[in-house]
Amino acid sequence: MKKKIFALKIALFALAIVSLSCAEKKKKVVLVFPETNLSAENIIPKPSKVIATNSAFGLDQNTVIYTSQAFNGFTEVGTFLSEKIETLTSLKVPVNTTDLEQVDRIIYINQTDSLELETKESYQLYISKDSIIINSKTAEGAFRGVQTLRQIIPEKSNDSITDHPMWLIPTGKIIDSPNFEYRGAMLDVTRHFFSVTDVKKYIDVLAYYKINKLHLHLTDDQGWRIEIKSWPKLTAVSGATEVGGGEGGFYTQEAYSEIVSYASKHHMTIIPEVDMPGHTNAASVAYPILNGNGKTLKPYTGTHVGFSTFDAHKDTVYAFIDDVVREIAALSPGPYFHIGGDESHVTKKKDYILFVNRVEKIVQKHGKQMIGWDEIMQADVDSTSIAQHWNTKKNATKAAARGSKIIMSPATRAYLDMKYDDTSIHGLDWAALIPVDTAYNWSPTTYIENLKKEDILGVEAPLWSETISTIAELEYLAFPRIIGYAELGWTTDENRNWDDFKTRLANQTPYLNRMNVNYYPSTLIDWKKDVSETILKN
Repeated sequence: MKKKIFALKIALFALAIVSLSCAEKKKKVVLVFPETNLSAENIIPKPSKVIATNSAFGLDQNTVIYTSQAFNGFTEVGTFLSEKIETLTSLKVPVNTTDLEQVDRIIYINQTDSLELETKESYQLYISKDSIIINSKTAEGAFRGVQTLRQIIPEKSNDSITDHPMWLIPTGKIIDSPNFEYRGAMLDVTRHFFSVTDVKKYIDVLAYYKINKLHLHLTDDQGWRIEIKSWPKLTAVSGATEVGGGEGGFYTQEAYSEIVSYASKHHMTIIPEVDMPGHTNAASVAYPILNGNGKTLKPYTGTHVGFSTFDAHKDTVYAFIDDVVREIAALSPGPYFHIGGDESHVTKKKDYILFVNRVEKIVQKHGKQMIGWDEIMQADVDSTSIAQHWNTKKNATKAAARGSKIIMSPATRAYLDMKYDDTSIHGLDWAALIPVDTAYNWSPTTYIENLKKEDILGVEAPLWSETISTIAELEYLAFPRIIGYAELGWTTDENRNWDDFKTRLANQTPYLNRMNVNYYPSTLIDWKKDVSETILKN
């Protein structure tokens, strides 16, 4: 409690300092705010605790932002908030400086070592009539708090209180912390290629809902999407194909670094995936020496899986993998490297085990922690490697038994490329039809019997791109289901409820429309705005 009071005093002291020079120029005006209810705001993911005090903070032209400047990243979080406020309201809110003649209210983003903050992403949000304080241990936690604050700034100003526009933010207290460390989305840029601009837009919206991992599926049978300077034919030969015979594309290392940097500014980690030993036709077309299935390969633009494999017994294959991992790892500051490992149907089991064991050592050599689809648990990987459950529950329980963490991505619940229903324009149905309520109404903690919460690193929603080729089609499959997965990752089971969630989801339309997100207007949701303008036009 003392730390909270101290933080509040800091904020009010800052407000007093910036107001002192202009004290003689203004009269004290007592504003009368309408009653508000912070508890009724449509925040997603739902916070751990919300206490309303029923008044308002008036965001206006006389508001400033101050941050803890002695700690890395806090100023950048303040600048990010200022930019988003300007986008929504056209207000220019200064950060850590002010040229205003009058300062009435302050937003203070404060670094604290409070023991009440359980994780690096935990935050406290205190809103009173004249101050908003975001407390966190890290800039990452402050950034999560900023997303919550953004969601409670109204779309329209209330011009009846003062002689200028004012956006009324409900007062109260929010105490919040993530349920899982890992809250991810996966995007397959291989079956169909998505540009840097497309990926950035996806990052923008994912970050708004506190998703903190973006897993990029960079290689597969149909194409190779990232430049490897030591093996240039990968993109020169296999960067120009995709499902259906389109023109494909690839990221130069500079373009990939641009994505990584953009994600970092949104406190999101990019996880690169190079799928192997199966799903490797494109690599073997570029360099036939890698091929292990005994056939002459050609560029592939279909969707069948399981026919390709690397040769697990060639030293050249492991030299190739070492180069690929080295170059991508150097561009990826996050701790993880995903090796794929799924659907290697033509790889003999003993060869598969040999391959995964050797590749794990290569990944570790380059300072990364290995993630693989749950099939990797057939090999003798150590407990630091992570299994991504998509198909076989037995592999997940095997991972837990050996002490490995598990990412929950069950295809029947979490695959974004599955159709919503029989009328869906895009998507597949081999795993299931996944309407919005089915996507939300499950628990990563209890989905597999005998798994404990501590076995689970988090949840990820994969989006495979066999049936989509544009950002609008991507959004059709991802939204609104990815918003529910964001809450699955952040909010505890006890704090989640479908009826409550669908009401909050219905009120996301102003933001989604403002971001021009082509979300699927599920009839399960009583959308609060006309959604016809967002329906995909064929």
